[in-house]
Amino acid sequence: MPALVLDTLSPGQNLESYIQTVNSFELLTADEEKELAERLYYDEHLESARRLVMSHLRFVVHIAKSYSGYGLNQGDLIQEGNVGLMKAVRRFNPEVGVRLVSFAVHWIKAEIHEYILRNWRIVKIATTKAQRKLFFNLRSSKKRLGWLNDQEAQAMADDLGVSKKTVYDMEGRLTASDAAFDGFGDDDDDSMAFHPSDYLKNSADDPALTVEKADYTDDAHGQLFSALQDLDERSRDIIQQRWLSDEKATLHELASKYQVSAERIRQLEKNAMNKVKKVMTIEF
Repeated sequence: MPALVLDTLSPGQNLESYIQTVNSFELLTADEEKELAERLYYDEHLESARRLVMSHLRFVVHIAKSYSGYGLNQGDLIQEGNVGLMKAVRRFNPEVGVRLVSFAVHWIKAEIHEYILRNWRIVKIATTKAQRKLFFNLRSSKKRLGWLNDQEAQAMADDLGVSKKTVYDMEGRLTASDAAFDGFGDDDDDSMAFHPSDYLKNSADDPALTVEKADYTDDAHGQLFSALQDLDERSRDIIQQRWLSDEKATLHELASKYQVSAERIRQLEKNAMNKVKKVMTIEF
């Protein structure tokens, strides 16, 4: 594999050159992938993470190309997909028994979907899971259909578990255009024009919000301290070493310290985090 640093490999510089480069990276065999994944999962070996990511960059390109009909820059779509790939690599458990690419598809598409929904319109048009499914289903249908008739709208509503009105509302959002924030330059009567910028105020310096934010932060810190105190000494030390220290300990380091397996440390960490989250959720 070429000696490239992932941070300098960007599709925004020269897209064709980028695609040729990522296609030149060797694919990993199942055994190679499992070995690298285990070194990352148990020892947090960053070089293993880099190799896993770079060997799968070509799959991100392939997935990103299927979203070329949204009028967004292809390099940006690939970049967002790469973020999803890195998240997948970080969360991949080699003991599950599936290949990384099968696991990563969800994360890659999720990041691309988020980017499209953030940038396709100035105003966010889909927030719930059902609305997001509806958005992408309607976009796909619009490639071959005009406006939905009553039967088509009902069929889509039944398939996605939403009301027919929701389908029509989303269709209207898809066909609507964004309003200019500062108004249009050729308004005949500026005094009558609706300019959204005229009706927005900057609340960043609102004293009430500043105090509210500070109180929330203090409460959160207090609840976290209380939740940690409820843990046994070993679990509390694992959480502190894995999450609250500047130099985080690996699973194997803690396993050696407590004379147990790395998998046992992972289980203790997971159980302790669940207890902390439960306490903080109840309090808030």
